[in-house]
Amino acid sequence: MPDKSNTTILSGGKVVTLDPQSTIAEAIVVSGGRIVAIGDNGAMAQAAGPDAARVDLAGRTAIPGLVDGHAHMDREGLKLRLPSLAGARSIDDILERVAAEARNAKPGEWIVTMPIGDPPYYSGVPGLLREGRVPTRQELDEAAPNNPVYIRAIWGHWRNTLPLVSIANTEALRLAGVTRDTIPPAATIQIDKDHATGEPTGVFHEFNYKPIVEHTLMSIIPRFTLEDRIAGLRDSMRIYNAVGTTSVFEGHGIAAEVLAAYQALRDEGPTSVRSHLMFSPSWPAPDSDFVGGLLDSWGAWLSGRGLGDEYLRVGGLYTESDYSEENLLRAETSPYSGWAGFNYDACLPEEVMVDMMIDAARHDIRVGSFTPNILDLYEKVDRTVPIVDKRWVIEHVGVLSADEISRIRNLGLVLTVYTGRYVYQDGAMLARELGDDAGHIAPLRSLLDAGVHVSLATDNVPPSMFHPIWHATSRIAEETGAVVAPEQCVSREEALACACREGAYLTFEEDVKGTLELGKLADIAVLSDDPLTIEEAKIPEIVADLVLVGGEIVYDCAKASKPSA
Repeated sequence: MPDKSNTTILSGGKVVTLDPQSTIAEAIVVSGGRIVAIGDNGAMAQAAGPDAARVDLAGRTAIPGLVDGHAHMDREGLKLRLPSLAGARSIDDILERVAAEARNAKPGEWIVTMPIGDPPYYSGVPGLLREGRVPTRQELDEAAPNNPVYIRAIWGHWRNTLPLVSIANTEALRLAGVTRDTIPPAATIQIDKDHATGEPTGVFHEFNYKPIVEHTLMSIIPRFTLEDRIAGLRDSMRIYNAVGTTSVFEGHGIAAEVLAAYQALRDEGPTSVRSHLMFSPSWPAPDSDFVGGLLDSWGAWLSGRGLGDEYLRVGGLYTESDYSEENLLRAETSPYSGWAGFNYDACLPEEVMVDMMIDAARHDIRVGSFTPNILDLYEKVDRTVPIVDKRWVIEHVGVLSADEISRIRNLGLVLTVYTGRYVYQDGAMLARELGDDAGHIAPLRSLLDAGVHVSLATDNVPPSMFHPIWHATSRIAEETGAVVAPEQCVSREEALACACREGAYLTFEEDVKGTLELGKLADIAVLSDDPLTIEEAKIPEIVADLVLVGGEIVYDCAKASKPSA
């Protein structure tokens, strides 16, 4: 029986357990951070006792807390640390925002804003502005004559279209040393020039998805501090709770500067989002012996499930074979990582990466990656050191053939699926390109039928898991509104399971969370609408009314806190 002095009963609604029997209950009792009883209202009231705290579900649906399989959670709160340009529809709108910041700034103080456009995708730039262009340095000078100004570029995968645009005023260019003679550091960067004078207009265009300019030409701009990252992460957790997320997996890896923010919050006490972080190494040299030696000396703490507790754990590492000039340029500001939150010099030449992964397998260190040929590379590792059923991860899965699905199953790999890009944003384009093979796009039905473990993920665009749940069930493409490969649709319960149960499997925690069953952690989201019955098109609109983590209420819509100051 539960400890009646520390017991809460949620009753009078629909409890979707996602257990193997697909049980739907009326009430659930939690005590000591765990689930101690599930059943009908009457029996649960008796089990909880008269002194238990009571939550009236009032007909609402409760589900296991959602697990975001590729979250980039830290970014969401960082967006609140900079002045927003959302809603600006003209250059004058932008200049008014900049001028307002200048009035509150000291002379010479930097003004750095969020990008032009509206979150989460920042689409339609510059077309959404009345003038059909972005402001120049001279126009920004008028708004802030005594301050250096920089309008940041987006993180390109928010929109998945190019180019990225950032803008500096005259003083910012002067401080950065950017002149008419400055040569772009990479072929993908364009420094716009005035046709008449040859002087820079202040506008930078980048034809790559991960910004380079702010790590090179404009690396002088103020950087996110540890305090920014701590406050941002606190806000991020609140935002993720507000859409029912109670756990995240950061498969792209976390750099030390972001890990420090996570640890600072954990030191304050239990966090409202449980976080399992893969590590993002910063390799000093792309040499197999050197990298292997580092794994020998410090890799042990990444082995198995890693170090930490049920609220914060670091285990495994992310790697990538994009050892390119562009990533080396981005790494020039290391250990600062900007929007990324991971290290660009985690990338290695392919042959070094394979040697490193073999060493990792020998040390029982799990690896995650989305290098395009990663399945081939994992098989190469497996032929030397078996990785079958070690739950190595392929991140951001987009297009897979039947043969690749079979190979993934045979290796026991776990997948995180990027439906936001491959189904919603790019689904129509991919369907045209693939023709009869359009069923290879995010093939969830085929993956589940093959017994592959698949976790849904947001990639932080937007942070609500109800978007990928909707993508998985509807497969609607943004461009056309048409269904992409309808044979790959999954049921709502299956999609919900991929957002809960499979997320727990991803982090080796299927025995303690992901379903609402006796003895498991009491991570519960009470929702605004029932995802199993609401009109399908409205699934992305679902939010959380109440969220419990470890049986404690961490989010109450009626009492939602404001962002950190």
